[in-house]
Amino acid sequence: MELLHQLGELFLQAVPTVIIVLIFYAFMRWAFFGPILKAMADRKAHIQGARAEAAAVEAAAKQEMDAYTEALRKERGVIYTQQELARNAALEERARLLKAMRSRAMEDVDAAKKQIAAELSAARAEVERQTPALAEEIARLVLQGPTPVREGSRP
Repeated sequence: MELLHQLGELFLQAVPTVIIVLIFYAFMRWAFFGPILKAMADRKAHIQGARAEAAAVEAAAKQEMDAYTEALRKERGVIYTQQELARNAALEERARLLKAMRSRAMEDVDAAKKQIAAELSAARAEVERQTPALAEEIARLVLQGPTPVREGSRP
């Protein structure tokens, strides 16, 4: 029984400590843990809001980047089309100039052929005109015989 009595006394001595601990717990909950939990909840809400805002900004940036990329692709297509048109125009101009130069060269060749034909005809006429005189000279030289060689001259 004495043991029970000692336990009762111990319990009575512990009651004020338990009450002080409970009061301290309530005070800590009200003064410390409550504001910390509230601050942590606010922080979590701010973080989630910032993440949502960042996701929205990222989606908008991706959309703008896609629009920019599409516009850039279209403009490149326009530029490539313009370059192709300019290249085709340059090739057509080059072909036209080559055709003109070829026709001019052919005209020059035809004129040169006509000139050569005219010179050939004139040379033939001259040769035919001089043929009787040359034939007469050759015949006379052949019929005369060898010519005497003079001293100091070579045959």
